[in-house]
Amino acid sequence: MDRPVVVVGSLNLDLVVNPERAPAAGETVFAPRLDQFPGGKGANQAVAAARLSAPVAMVGRVGQDAFGDRLLESLRADGVATEGISRSATAGTGTAVITVEATGQNRIVVVSGANAEVTPELVEAHGPLIASASALLLQLEVPVEACVRAAELAAAAGVPVILDPAPAPAEPLPEPLRRNTWLITPNETEAAALTGVPVAGRCGAEEAARVLWAQGFRQVLIKLGSEGAYLFRGGAGQWFEPFRVPVVDTTAAGDAFAGGLAAALHRGMALEEAVRWGMAAGALAVTRPGAQPAMGNLDELMTLLRTGRLDA
Repeated sequence: MDRPVVVVGSLNLDLVVNPERAPAAGETVFAPRLDQFPGGKGANQAVAAARLSAPVAMVGRVGQDAFGDRLLESLRADGVATEGISRSATAGTGTAVITVEATGQNRIVVVSGANAEVTPELVEAHGPLIASASALLLQLEVPVEACVRAAELAAAAGVPVILDPAPAPAEPLPEPLRRNTWLITPNETEAAALTGVPVAGRCGAEEAARVLWAQGFRQVLIKLGSEGAYLFRGGAGQWFEPFRVPVVDTTAAGDAFAGGLAAALHRGMALEEAVRWGMAAGALAVTRPGAQPAMGNLDELMTLLRTGRLDA
């Protein structure tokens, strides 16, 4: 495989309901159906990059159950190498329960299952694969200690490490992870949690980015949804305008961004151009329901980049 994008992260089966609005505490609401989609932030990012014609390999863990079978089959169908995914003898496959409102906004509850068994030792076993990567994608749905070790292995081999800090922890991220991360990509909520700086659209984004930079992150990209994105590096910032598309479901938009960014870096693009790829991939994903099923392909992405529209 030609220097693959490597993803160390989570695999979940997503159980999705679509009520008109999310229930308040103690309230019952109705939804027309229950859908099941392959998901997990790690697997979503792997599929997003693979759909854009990048070679992709994933390191993770699932249970010995039907959910695990389905997730592995889905990844292979998209061309993701799954030799780095092992199966737990004791834990079930990770599951996410997702509520998507009529506005497209989502609320997610995750049961980690076998994802909690992604340990530094498991990551270490795949050290040669990580060292061979064109980029390493990390998230925080697996134990942070595993992310720390993966980042160390990648950085030692000169592989750029892209950290999507989701879900954002209440405590500061470990110093080795900050030092070895090439680019951190929080959204508004995650940036606020990591810095204590309120971020609402563009308001607060620059200040939060500077705080993350002061924490030791060399490059910071804050994703602002319909407000675009803000990149801070070398003491200077840059705004990126969003793509204007109809929003159906925001689930996994950030994962699509990560996959698009990594696919562009695999092709040797500069960071600024890679950010545009990531934003286009994220924009495509919000126009369709689900996580992995919503990821766009290379032709769709190139059309959006060229015309600013979903179709030519």
